[in-house]
Amino acid sequence: MKTDDSRAARRDQTLRLRALSLSLCAGLALSGCAQNPLTRSDSDLGRRVATGQLRTIQAFEPDDYVAPRPEAQQEPTEDDDGIDWTSRIEGRESVEFDLAEVRAAVLQNNLDLRVALLSPTQANARLSREEAAFDQVFTLNAQWSNNDAPVINSTQSGESLFQSINPGVRVPLRSGGTAEFTLPTTRTRTDNQFATLDPSYNTEVQFSFSQPLLRGAGRRANTHSIRLAAYDQQISEAQTKLEVIRQVANADRAYWLLYGARAQLEVRQQQLELAQEQLDRAERQERAGRASEVEVIRAQAGVADRLEQIIVAENEVLRQQRQLKELMNIDGLDIATRTLVVPETVPDPVEYEFNTAALTASAVSQRMELLELELRIASDASTIDFNRNQALPLVTLDYTYRWRGLGGVYNDAVDSLGQYQFISHIFGLNAEVPISNEAAKSAVREAILARLARLGTREARELSIRREVLDAVDQLEATWQRIIAARQSVLLNARTLLAEEREFNVGRSTSTDVLDASANLADAQSAEVRALVDYQIAQVDLAFATGTLLGASRVTWAPTDPEEAEADGADLPWGLEVREPLEPTTLRFWEEEPAGGSEGE
Repeated sequence: MKTDDSRAARRDQTLRLRALSLSLCAGLALSGCAQNPLTRSDSDLGRRVATGQLRTIQAFEPDDYVAPRPEAQQEPTEDDDGIDWTSRIEGRESVEFDLAEVRAAVLQNNLDLRVALLSPTQANARLSREEAAFDQVFTLNAQWSNNDAPVINSTQSGESLFQSINPGVRVPLRSGGTAEFTLPTTRTRTDNQFATLDPSYNTEVQFSFSQPLLRGAGRRANTHSIRLAAYDQQISEAQTKLEVIRQVANADRAYWLLYGARAQLEVRQQQLELAQEQLDRAERQERAGRASEVEVIRAQAGVADRLEQIIVAENEVLRQQRQLKELMNIDGLDIATRTLVVPETVPDPVEYEFNTAALTASAVSQRMELLELELRIASDASTIDFNRNQALPLVTLDYTYRWRGLGGVYNDAVDSLGQYQFISHIFGLNAEVPISNEAAKSAVREAILARLARLGTREARELSIRREVLDAVDQLEATWQRIIAARQSVLLNARTLLAEEREFNVGRSTSTDVLDASANLADAQSAEVRALVDYQIAQVDLAFATGTLLGASRVTWAPTDPEEAEADGADLPWGLEVREPLEPTTLRFWEEEPAGGSEGE
């Protein structure tokens, strides 16, 4: 009778297994209807771009992009000098910015800074991931086993049913070891007629501990990855700070280059006015019979030359302001707009006498490139210690403590567990010693050599920083002397122009002489503009060489966290905070007005 019951139970179990197998196959078939899991699919490759778009290079046809022209207007008539031209700047709308407003716009809107502000957030995420390696882990292992095996005697179990569930908690230790606490429970049924209990329940309380003694032992070895991530996080912040300084310095340079381009355009426009005045004088002299027609032609040629210089100067203004617009990235004032950017702040050069020793010392302590190297050297030292630890033999101490309970029902097993009758202690020692260990030794040597190279790089970088500071100081002093020389040249050339104009009026000079004197004055004025712009840029370069920003305001930045902004339902906090108002110094262009009033304001 017992045999019949067991056979019936086996048939039922076989039917259940077949039903389970059919269910699994059906589920697999349904899940694979869209895509066969055994074959290749185009969706596995992601987005696919058309081959022609990747391999075919199109021809550029300028006629395809020509803008439509406005309706035809009255044909232009030639002026007396035979020249007709249209300014690319005149009549456009303009917006004024002082240097402080430009800096604020760059700190708030610059796209490169937006990208840089995300880098520390990524580094923080990597650091958090490394620290999570020591988080506690809940474990759960469940098994169900139905065995039917042939037996050769009645003492063996031919058919058995085994069920178990094993919850637990695993705790990684910063010392390198692992502690684990589990509560396994099993239920067993068997057809063995000699079994004491059928079914039987086993309950256990188990604590196990494993600790490396040499390789992988110690807090410093096991927190190596966290330490590297922490160094990388600080390196990322140092790089971001450097990017902030670089972008603000770029904005300062772009501002002064735009100022210089507009000043150069003013000089060229002034020269055009002077050339036109000379043309008027030549025409009056010709009508009065005191000059020949060639003087008028020479004056007309001078006007044409000045027009060509104005066209070039206007193009430089458009190019420089487009660069500044790109850095500021203000809504409604992008690089495609026709609105002109007019600098309000003007140079006011002051002579400085620097303490170069103090400047270089400050640069060495503040430059982010040097701080980055210091952090990488510290990272190299940690890597050396870790690789030395990995070169040691692997010796692990294991210990397990458990007590068990047994019963025919689950409650009896739990009660038996509480009586502390079945207690076990298990100790183990495992060792693993490499024969040559050449790989680990090579890793140690490689880490040491990398640190030595980094130390040499640090010395070279420090020397380079000192040189950059001294070069910037020399450049600042040289541009100051250029300003003095250029101003003196402007004064003298302005007087020369006045003298040539008087000589022409009395017939002792030619239009060529007047135009040459006017060109010399323009060259002197242009040289002064370049010297003033170079002086302002030299100050920016000196501040950049010392790892600071030019001006009295302090800028504080923080990493951008897109997840927090999304949770708050707000836009990303891209902008940087300016701790103190960016108050620009009131500056002036030319302090002196040369005789003759030929200088631009």
